[in-house]
Amino acid sequence: MSFKFEKLIIWQDSMTFAEKIYKYSSQFPKDEIYNLTSQIRRASDSIALNIAEGSILQSNPEYRRFLG
Repeated sequence: MSFKFEKLIIWQDSMTFAEKIYKYSSQFPKDEIYNLTSQIRRASDSIALNIAEGSILQSNPEYRRFLG
């Protein structure tokens, strides 16, 4: 089953961005794993999650304003 947000380029880009963040943050110092690494990973995940959540809760015109 496909969701309408999966077709959005911005959602696809946010998933690619999150993958890059995970890759780069794995090179952070090990003493930062619970601080900076965790925080930056959660922030990158929230971009795609917010786009997905907004697509479910709003109509198309409202959703376009939400993404803007």
